[in-house]
Amino acid sequence: MARVLVLYYSSYGHIETMAHAVAEGARAADAEVDVKRVPELVPEQVARASGYKLDQAAPIATVDELPGYDAIIFGSGTRFGSVTSQLRNFIDQAGGLWARGALNGKVGAVFTSSATQHGGQESTILGYLPTLMHLGMIAVGLPYAFQG
Repeated sequence: MARVLVLYYSSYGHIETMAHAVAEGARAADAEVDVKRVPELVPEQVARASGYKLDQAAPIATVDELPGYDAIIFGSGTRFGSVTSQLRNFIDQAGGLWARGALNGKVGAVFTSSATQHGGQESTILGYLPTLMHLGMIAVGLPYAFQG
């Protein structure tokens, strides 16, 4: 049975909801799935004043646990056409994994959303592909022909 990590960052809970839907889909394909999130970087008082959803149940992931999974599905909101700084910061700490080739051959995928129709969803996903490839992961996504 494949071990899958759905790793996300969500400010307002939208990506959190999507992460659980992604996990449900992976479980339907008989995978063992964990849902975890990356740490918040914004000071708590700023997050509260901005209406961030701070009561997310998913535990905080650590970089060192990533090699224990066969696949990692990364989720992030879109910020100016790219992933959030919180997810980027987390992955920027994976240099040791990259140097050891610890994620080589593992499956990687990305999901995102934004508050607008043209909020940079495509560029966020496309911009994350080099990260997956640098980490040695095999990028997987839904083909254009997918009708679901």
